[in-house]
Amino acid sequence: MKNFFKSRSAQIFLVLALYFAASGMLPDEIPRGLYAASLTIKNLLLWMLPVTVGLFIAHAIASFEKRAPFFILTLFCFEAASNFLSVWYSYGCGQMAAHSLGTFSSGQIVDNFAPLWRLGWERPAWWSAEKGTFAGIGLGLIGAFGARGVGQAVRRGKEITEKILTNFFSKLIPLFVLGFVAKMGKTELLGQMFVQYADFLVWLAVILASYIGMIFLVGSGFSMREFIRSVKNLLPAGGIAFSSGCSLSTMPWTIEGSGKNLQNPELAKAVIPATTNIQQIGDCIANSFLCFLIYLHFNGESPPLAVWIPFSLVFVLARFATAAVLGGAIFIMLPIYESYLGFSSEMIAIILAFNVILDPLITCANVVANGGLCRVFERVWRAVSWNYMRS
Repeated sequence: MKNFFKSRSAQIFLVLALYFAASGMLPDEIPRGLYAASLTIKNLLLWMLPVTVGLFIAHAIASFEKRAPFFILTLFCFEAASNFLSVWYSYGCGQMAAHSLGTFSSGQIVDNFAPLWRLGWERPAWWSAEKGTFAGIGLGLIGAFGARGVGQAVRRGKEITEKILTNFFSKLIPLFVLGFVAKMGKTELLGQMFVQYADFLVWLAVILASYIGMIFLVGSGFSMREFIRSVKNLLPAGGIAFSSGCSLSTMPWTIEGSGKNLQNPELAKAVIPATTNIQQIGDCIANSFLCFLIYLHFNGESPPLAVWIPFSLVFVLARFATAAVLGGAIFIMLPIYESYLGFSSEMIAIILAFNVILDPLITCANVVANGGLCRVFERVWRAVSWNYMRS
């Protein structure tokens, strides 16, 4: 029983159970205060994230020594191929779902739930995880090619940030999740989603689960025992992502869960930070699926291959550009929808509304899929690096 209560999942379950048991008797200030506390933790994580990302990536790349540039190139090609496959998977699923779904409404869920307080200091736009990624790649390459002092400083910095994450932030997970769940309960977000868009949500959940399941099967070598273990290790990160709606603030737990699935756990500290804003499988599948169905409903036919092929190529390339726009990826994609699919203002309104409504589900899928693909990449990297070393 003592070990049960030490489990983070058990702690979260107990905290949520106690909250829902007492929620009807709590004044409005309590859930608003819990939500404010969750936002504070999230903002502290995001302040710390560029440094954490940079140190993790630098340490991992430096460990590859002379193979570091080849590792970066392999990862870039893997990300592009992964996103491209997910877009075409959505095209096929859209063909199957096209005639079983009704028309879409452009109405949005109104959210007037405000936190009890907000931090008075906002992060500047330039202080982002992407800057940490570029800095980490640079430092890692310097360390890989013999700058011993840089390598030692990076290793020491990584150890310090890991202790902060382990000894401070990890203990706040139950509170972190509770605040966002309190908001969902007060705004009735999940209830509105399932009532208004039940058929579409069922289709989307099935195609996301199928694709992510295949990722984990491939990564586990089609071993059911390894499949179950791999999924179990990433469920905590997926739950945090669903409640918080933020892939970046979930990153420490995505790295932890992914590392448990790898032969070389250190690889997760390079792959996850470098790919979190680029390899967004949930986002790629959901938005491609939406684009297909919206095009069909407004034009009376499926997008022809002559339209979908250039759209898919530009869509995949744009994922690398959106990494530099924290929280603004959808606004970079809108001109692509207009230019390549001919979306009108009403069609744009619908896809924006769905992005707001589906954000918890998409974020959860992004995090879990990214963790699963980390193991697939490890298999690819082991194969190509072995051939590279032999040549």
